[in-house]
Amino acid sequence: MQEIDYLKAKVDAGADCIFTQLFFDNRDFYDFCERCEIAGINVPIVAGIMPITSLRGMKRMSELALGARIPAKLLRAVLRAPDDASVEKVGIHWATAQVFDLYDHNVSGIHFYTLNHSKATLKIYETLGMSLGEVWDIPLLHAK
Repeated sequence: MQEIDYLKAKVDAGADCIFTQLFFDNRDFYDFCERCEIAGINVPIVAGIMPITSLRGMKRMSELALGARIPAKLLRAVLRAPDDASVEKVGIHWATAQVFDLYDHNVSGIHFYTLNHSKATLKIYETLGMSLGEVWDIPLLHAK
C-alpha cells in the first residue's frame, strides 16, 4: 500500500503517466491498475512487457524487477524447452498473448523491455501484423 501512496504523491506532483515494471501475468497488471484507481490515480498506465529469451535471463530479470511473479504455466513451458532457442519461442508466444490480452482490455500503452535484444520484440510485431515503422505511429506500443 505504501508504494501506491508514493506513486500517488508523484502523480500529484505532476507525473502524467506511469510505466510499470515488467510482469509475466496480466492479472498482476490489472490488480495494480485497480489499486491505482482506488487511490485516485487517474493517469495513463503503460504496461511493461519483456519477452523471455532464456531461462537464466527470465530468472535474473524477475529478481531485478523486485520479484516479478513467474506463473507456473509459463515456468512449466520454459522448463520443458530443450534449449534457449525453444525458450525464446515460448517467451515470444507468451508475450504475444499478453499483448493481445492487454490490447483487448484497452491498456493505455505497452512498453517492451528489450535489453538490447530486439529480435523477440520484432517477432511479436510480426505476429501482430505490424512492421517496425508502423509501430512508431501507434501510441499503444513502445520499444526501448
